[in-house]
Amino acid sequence: MLIDVGRVEFRAVEKLRQSFRAGVDCQIVHDSILPRRLADPYLLTVGGAVAGYGGVWTKYHPGRVVEFWIDAPFRGHRTELFRAFLARSGAREMEAQTNIPAMCEYLHEFGDQPVVEKILFRDGGATALECAGSSFRRRRADDEGPEGEWVVEIAGDVVAAGGVLTHYNPPYGDLFMEVSPSARGRGAGSYVVQELRRVARDRGLVPAARCDPDNTASWRTLERGGMTPCGRLLAAPIRAEFLPCLATGRG
Repeated sequence: MLIDVGRVEFRAVEKLRQSFRAGVDCQIVHDSILPRRLADPYLLTVGGAVAGYGGVWTKYHPGRVVEFWIDAPFRGHRTELFRAFLARSGAREMEAQTNIPAMCEYLHEFGDQPVVEKILFRDGGATALECAGSSFRRRRADDEGPEGEWVVEIAGDVVAAGGVLTHYNPPYGDLFMEVSPSARGRGAGSYVVQELRRVARDRGLVPAARCDPDNTASWRTLERGGMTPCGRLLAAPIRAEFLPCLATGRG
């Protein structure tokens, strides 16, 4: 079996990514990395036939596998293809979302002692939170305080703000928010999460979010605002027994 792995321009793997994304029923946290040229794309072929693609971070996490996908007719050779991809790309670590099972299979087979980098959230049930004396509105040019397209105002002050980011796989929109230190513990954070969920749905988006695993305040705020944990973003170094095959480095 003749396997070839070559670094290519993004356009060469764009259609393959569409197939990968179509099979994923969740927000892809790092969906924009390859299109934004923050990772190198690699095309995989078997006997000259296109079999799949992979991506390796070049910025922020250099040398980390961010995506890997094999087309159905070639999945019986998934292990050989992944090992060839590692050897060609020089990747020494990888990441995977637990709610994207195929990537997790590679991480558990080739990775060593994965750690949780992010807690992932999906839209949850209905909420009816109120924040006494507050108003939720679009940001004005003269507003001060936390940054975001939408704000929570109390007594003339912006105490919380946030927005919905859309550089993720459609139809997912990523919620973000910030609360002024003086206003924390008063319900403004969970209230803005609730209202941002509504904004996202009004735009035809599916709300999603994430936070650091040790940020219990954000975790609780997201849950109170109606978001539900749905996965983890894991990262792991490649296991030692696979490192000798990486000696050729990236090219």
